[in-house]
Amino acid sequence: MKKIRVYEIARKLNTKSNIVIKKLNDMGIPVKSNFSGVEEDKANEFIEKWNKSKKEAIKEVKQKRKEEAKKKKKKRPKEEQEEKPKPKKKPEFKEKSKREFLDDSLPQKFKKRKKYKKQTKEEEPAEEERKVIEYTPTMTVFEFAQSLGVDFSEILSKLFELGVLARKNDIISEDAAKIIAEEYGFEIKEEEKGKELEEELAEIEDKPEDLKERPPIVTVMGHVDHGKTSILDAIKSTNVAAREAGGITQHIAAYSVKVQDKYITFLDTPGHEAFTEMRARGAQITDIVVLVVAADDGVMPQTVEAINHSKAANVPIVVAINKIDKPNANPERVKQELANYGIVPEEWGGNNLFVNVSAKKKIGIDELLDTILLQAEMMELKANPNKRAKAVVVEAKLDKNRGPVATVVVKEGTLKQGDAFIVGVQYGKVRALIDDKGKKVKQVGPSFPAEILGLHGVPEPGDTLIVVSDEKKAKEIAEKRQEELKQAMLSQKTVSLENIFEQIEGGEIKELPIILKADVYGSIEAITNALSKLSTDEVTVKVIHSAVGAITKTDINLAKASGAIIIGFNVRPTQEALKLANDLKVEVRTYKVIYEIVDDVKKSLSGMLSPEEKEEILGRVEVRQTFKVPKVGIVAGCYVTYGVIRRNAKVRILRDGVIIHEGSIASLKRFKEDVSEVKEGYECGVGIEGFNDIKEGDVIEVYQIVKVQREL
Repeated sequence: MKKIRVYEIARKLNTKSNIVIKKLNDMGIPVKSNFSGVEEDKANEFIEKWNKSKKEAIKEVKQKRKEEAKKKKKKRPKEEQEEKPKPKKKPEFKEKSKREFLDDSLPQKFKKRKKYKKQTKEEEPAEEERKVIEYTPTMTVFEFAQSLGVDFSEILSKLFELGVLARKNDIISEDAAKIIAEEYGFEIKEEEKGKELEEELAEIEDKPEDLKERPPIVTVMGHVDHGKTSILDAIKSTNVAAREAGGITQHIAAYSVKVQDKYITFLDTPGHEAFTEMRARGAQITDIVVLVVAADDGVMPQTVEAINHSKAANVPIVVAINKIDKPNANPERVKQELANYGIVPEEWGGNNLFVNVSAKKKIGIDELLDTILLQAEMMELKANPNKRAKAVVVEAKLDKNRGPVATVVVKEGTLKQGDAFIVGVQYGKVRALIDDKGKKVKQVGPSFPAEILGLHGVPEPGDTLIVVSDEKKAKEIAEKRQEELKQAMLSQKTVSLENIFEQIEGGEIKELPIILKADVYGSIEAITNALSKLSTDEVTVKVIHSAVGAITKTDINLAKASGAIIIGFNVRPTQEALKLANDLKVEVRTYKVIYEIVDDVKKSLSGMLSPEEKEEILGRVEVRQTFKVPKVGIVAGCYVTYGVIRRNAKVRILRDGVIIHEGSIASLKRFKEDVSEVKEGYECGVGIEGFNDIKEGDVIEVYQIVKVQREL
């Protein structure tokens, strides 16, 4: 007979697995964990009993409420008799208060009565308001308790009675809110404003006849010093770098170039970091990537990164082989190297267009522009210019003279002066539009860039700008989004090896993307081969990017944008990457043994991974000096750059992001005094047990192993 797992039963009942485990055991059905199976008929019987008891609980609450209402009705006639004279006096007060306003000689008593009349007016609506509370989908337990005017601990205990384990900042479900509100004599009213605002932002489907051709939006990528900026300068036909040296010219972060009565928009943010950061925010703005490779250098690490980032975004690549004027240039070798990464020229039977250029001597620039237009023609890029505008922020800043300024590229519709808009969690009204030539314009169409003035705050690059009916609506949407962002940060769900099985079972993911960083290329090859063999019918394991060296911010951004897990073998994240991974909730796992990586991924795919221990990074310490102490060995003079260092913690020594030793602290001192811990921003002396090869510039990573209870 088919079995249903405990966590599936818990999901159906909208409760925690540990509550279901306890109840099942009470019923005589032995289960041990979330993954224990229960026979289908028994599981259905359990669900039926649970729902029945829940309905009975709701009935009890309703009955209790009715009885209370009846008691109140019995008491009401007496109260009404006592208060009968009051309504008769009300017209008299009104009449006298008018006379009082016209004639100051009236007696003082009427003024007092006027004051009394105000009080009765305030009391009546207050009583009505208490009967209804507004419920929003992002309402937390604490906010719900505030609406009811009770302590949140009361709500937590009520939720527990309903079989829901929650915390103060957890979101309360609508069903639970209705039951509890009824118990306190309140009704739940869903937020009507939310529906109106959703309608305001609803997508309007375009008719095929309304779509018109639009220019392609291009990002230039490539390795450092391969000539990305030189090619952009050659395209603009002006040396931007030389012009800006004096600090007099401001340039816009995107600009359009006219080629044979057609236009191409270039994003002036060279490099895959800006490209991926925007993708991480959900903005797919680039249509074509121009990959610049130097003819004398060939494929370099950042070239490979740019290829992987473009492929992850599913954006076509046009290759510009630069520096062909150099004596040692070898374009054929570059083509051969790129073919190993799946970038194959058309003449070799591939899908990629290649152009030989020299940015310095302006050779092949026109041919490159023609090739971009040819690629765009094959893609049939279209947009409807006659609808409300939608644009993407490329760059944003706070200008001391002009206030918040954003450079946007219009994706669809036409952005006009005077339009009210929402952009991310900010809003505004277009006070001025400035094109890429620095001229004020009245409107901007699809694929064209512009600078916008009139924002109420600085948006993030990658945020989508949507035009709305008026500024008041825009403000309401911005406030709602700010609230939703706060809640999303509290209950953010990301891909991790712990929850991957649950997401596969729920049909949420079909692929497990992995970013792999290791100390040597040999390890990368071995791990990639081992992981590729783990794919199942339900999910494919795919290494989307691999490289040698420490885990960097770029890796974290790519993981966020692609929903990937980062695996490090004998390497560690940089300090900036560590902080960013915590902020973006990206899972970073590090290993020292290859079979442990394979074992963990295999277990997670079959739902058998049950981590009991988790590593917690306490801090990072930089070695500034080393001292030789007789009978002790080498002691490091250090500075705590992040977190805290504790004497009882474990440590690992990193040199250029690679682990060279793991062990524990032998001694921790401050000014010759033994101390138990030293916090960020302070200096200390550290001795590592059984290790004397510590050098200036090394980083000591301090960590501890904590036991965690697995939750689904």
